[in-house]
Amino acid sequence: MISKDKYWKINLKYLLILLSIWFLVSFGFGILFVDNLNQIKVKGFKLGFWFAQQGAIYVFVILIFVYVFLMNRLDKKFKQKN
Repeated sequence: MISKDKYWKINLKYLLILLSIWFLVSFGFGILFVDNLNQIKVKGFKLGFWFAQQGAIYVFVILIFVYVFLMNRLDKKFKQKN
């Protein structure tokens, strides 16, 4: 496999993992598991409500920074090989 194909394979792996986390947090925690999470309160707010309203957004922004970090590292790794 040439270097370009390996680069994109790793990139797609990162995307799949990060999008899965995003889906779990936004859809899973905000919709599917909301009743279970609402039994936990943080600073007076139900945890399920917090994830649906703000938590998913915070996680999404964190995932953007994680993706940037991972891609910068991947770019450096493949630049050294070429």
